Amino acid sequence: MADRIVTGIDVGTYQVKVVVALRPKKGSSRVLPKILGTGYSESRGLRNGYIINEADVARSVQNAVAQAEKEAGVRVKHAYLSMGGIGLDEIRSHGEVITSRADSEITQTDVEKVMQDSEERVMENIPNSRILHAIPLSFTVDGTKVLGRPHGMKGTKLEAESLFVISQEQHLNDLVSTVEGIGIVVDDVMASPLAGSLVMLTKAQKRAGCVLANIGAETVSIVVFENNIPISLKVFPIGSSDITNDIALGFKIPLEEAEKIKQGAMLSASYSKRKLDEIIAARMNDIFELIDAHLKNIKRDGLLPAGIIITGGGSGVATIQDLARAALRLPSKIATLDPKQNGKVKDASWAVAYGLCMWGISEDEDESGVSVARKTGGTLLRWLKQFLP
Repeated sequence: MADRIVTGIDVGTYQVKVVVALRPKKGSSRVLPKILGTGYSESRGLRNGYIINEADVARSVQNAVAQAEKEAGVRVKHAYLSMGGIGLDEIRSHGEVITSRADSEITQTDVEKVMQDSEERVMENIPNSRILHAIPLSFTVDGTKVLGRPHGMKGTKLEAESLFVISQEQHLNDLVSTVEGIGIVVDDVMASPLAGSLVMLTKAQKRAGCVLANIGAETVSIVVFENNIPISLKVFPIGSSDITNDIALGFKIPLEEAEKIKQGAMLSASYSKRKLDEIIAARMNDIFELIDAHLKNIKRDGLLPAGIIITGGGSGVATIQDLARAALRLPSKIATLDPKQNGKVKDASWAVAYGLCMWGISEDEDESGVSVARKTGGTLLRWLKQFLP
């Protein structure tokens, strides 16, 4: 297969980021796509990840795409899109079917049917949402839990526990129509936390168990992995902008000045470092309390050996690792992006856009194990293997 271009567009509340990459030739020893160009612009017309002004969002996306096109020397006609914001959520479901073959051997068709049964059971509970991803968490054959794949086993009854990642339909439709309105065909949509995990997490971390936390401007999104499978995804309506607001109120200063202080770019004797640390710690503890409450809800609090990996614009806040470690009772680290792409992707804030490109090159590769519904139609996602080193 000839090389081809893949583009990832990450529409965040703070910035729009675009990565244009080259898919390697089939049979190439190199798995990662080569980045040809990147572009970014300030996001306008968004609040908590959803669109409030389509025209403003369209201009922001156009500006970022134009930069990436100029640097890459190609025209962007198709793209993979991330979906984030507070409209993103999860729901779990149980499905069961009687195996179809006379000899009771379980086939891929049986697996697809049991996932379809799981999906049908949740549809009536999410009238205003659409399914982005369906992830099988575990299978049971005749009451016995299966370790691995059920294909080829024998039994009369196949059951599945599944995780469905859902998005509010209106938000999803608005985002897709806005991007397609500027002449770019949206090939697929992926939940932002999952796209970021393709870049920021190793197989070892996902196998042992970890939580990836993306601290954005107005939202914090988390995805929890165990045994290489994403077992939970959640978005909270709080972010690093709240820290900026707290600093502005605490010191009675403009927001622009407060943002510089938060990033450590503006320190002087006129601001008490002790008071600043207290303000930041208070808001960060609020964030980590929300994460800890969710981990307790899914019975994983204090039980993820690879700990919490922190990314996003808010990850640059001083002492964040220590605060996370104390609040969650887990190992803590700041995610770093491996600088292999000639410096074009400079920090972890590009992880989602680059992750979309990695997903794009893998769409018809058997080794990726990733197959997501076209235009989020709600068909099966199988995430039984990962292709990252």
